[in-house]
Amino acid sequence: MKIITGGAGFIGSAICWRLNTLGNHDILLVDEDINGPKQNNLKHLDYVDFIDKDTFLKQVTKGSIRYKVDSIYHMGACSSTTEDNMDYLIENNVEYSKELGKWCLKNNAKYIYASSGATYGAGEAGFDDDISIIPKLKPLNKYGLSKQLFDLWVIGSNYLDKFTGLKYFNVFGPNEDHKGDMRSMVNKAYGQILESGKLRLFKSLLPEYKDGEQKRDFIYIKDAVDMTLFFDPFNEAGKNETGIYNIGSGKASTWLEAANAVFSALGKEPNIEYIDMPENIKNQYQYYSKAEMKRLHKAGYHKETMKLEDSIGEYVKDYLVPGKYLASINS
Repeated sequence: MKIITGGAGFIGSAICWRLNTLGNHDILLVDEDINGPKQNNLKHLDYVDFIDKDTFLKQVTKGSIRYKVDSIYHMGACSSTTEDNMDYLIENNVEYSKELGKWCLKNNAKYIYASSGATYGAGEAGFDDDISIIPKLKPLNKYGLSKQLFDLWVIGSNYLDKFTGLKYFNVFGPNEDHKGDMRSMVNKAYGQILESGKLRLFKSLLPEYKDGEQKRDFIYIKDAVDMTLFFDPFNEAGKNETGIYNIGSGKASTWLEAANAVFSALGKEPNIEYIDMPENIKNQYQYYSKAEMKRLHKAGYHKETMKLEDSIGEYVKDYLVPGKYLASINS
């Protein structure tokens, strides 16, 4: 059996979808209450059971899980980059992760957990996932710090040869509707363009970046999931790989490039309005990110990622316009 925490969420539900397409249905999903929009992510997925995240943690700490588990994909976390309660983030993103990791060690299950590109902060130390660089990173927000703290615990506990941490960059694609303000720009852009015919982007506050030319490493959910499952214990190429890896496209694209791709997919001319950046994110805004992908390629993953325009086109035309979710059409 495989366990996916955050299983009703964006990346978690997409992992379940991909496992289903590969013929794997022996899956336990863990998440919080799904009476809201998250339930749409699960409608077409095949899994054995669903457990509340707090109930699951109690089972972990009591050692009462009865399943034979080969791997845990720990995608569950508070992922809000504007969350200000550090105690909450420590409890959810650090201590919870530690308990699952310890359980995997005791039960010989592979532990694959979500770190984040947010740990790189403004990029003063670059975006290389070389282990020696990780302690030097300076996240810009408390969410990024919580992910950094867990990475440092893994390193300090000498678990790099036992755990697999994945630093996801700017992932976008189907099954993210429930994320509210944390939805990707592509998802938000689609809604704004339908509603008003235009898209709002933040003005740049740095002279070296013109408005709309801030850059991010955007990666389509399907590519992110393929990279994730490279490390599955039943994948011969990556089953023995451990450590901390970037999950990105390896390319830095501007917000304008992404925005223009959304307009193009909708058959509309670009209409962009630049607005002031909110005060609460001015000091934690990432102007540039570009994942260094050498380590993942050296480990044996060589599949090319979709081009940004192509992936945005597929997302808009095949999912957003018809209101579909992963697994609800022949993907």
